[in-house]
Amino acid sequence: MNQTERNIRLLVAYDGTDFSGWQRQDGTKGRTVQGVIETALAKLHKRPVSLSAAGRTDAGVHATGQVANFYTDIKNMAAERFVPALNSLLARDLRVLAAQETSLEFHARFAAQSRTYRYYVIVERHAFPYELRYALQLWRRPRIERLNSYARCLRGELDCSVFASPKDPSHSRSRYFFGALFFVERDTLVFEITANAFLWKMVRSIVGTLLYCEEHDVSPDAFKALLASGERKLAGPTAPPHGLFLWNVAY
Repeated sequence: MNQTERNIRLLVAYDGTDFSGWQRQDGTKGRTVQGVIETALAKLHKRPVSLSAAGRTDAGVHATGQVANFYTDIKNMAAERFVPALNSLLARDLRVLAAQETSLEFHARFAAQSRTYRYYVIVERHAFPYELRYALQLWRRPRIERLNSYARCLRGELDCSVFASPKDPSHSRSRYFFGALFFVERDTLVFEITANAFLWKMVRSIVGTLLYCEEHDVSPDAFKALLASGERKLAGPTAPPHGLFLWNVAY
């Protein structure tokens, strides 16, 4: 960044099915969201352009509200014109929804106050073929009241070690939760969770654990003890990625 450049903030949505996650993977052949957008930016700028994002979604995870930013030295293009310019270079599973000029100090990751994820579950019915890309198929109807008794425990500052992957590189496993809730949207079960940040695969681990606890009739008090244990081996399985969406980022 230098003072002659402009900082452009993007709102991005993508179908993560055919992506190896958000983060560029140098030296590998994996198709990533960051890598694809940076390739498009390089074509517009005739040079490499680096893109920062609010969060690094895993392979197969989708987004409706990912936020990213980049610096540009293009002076004669209004910020909103980056939307059609980029979309003309992108495949249909990745769209730029909005673009605006922002302060030079803005950073999509470090300025974010919270991230909201949603996980979709189709229960007790056959899914339409297109739905199977975006929701977990579950052949039973979980008790939403019991699920929400667990979800209410996910509030405030918590040690999230019980949901952490052994490969997560984070120095701290403490995260601040603003809330979590299961609700029904039409005939689909939806889990929504908001926190200041998340560990690698953390939301999927939470979803898998809550569904496992409900199925095995774990009491709310026993779930609190599980949460306090910090032992990943005592928790449930990690839910598959295709039901998960990065829904919104708040600033």
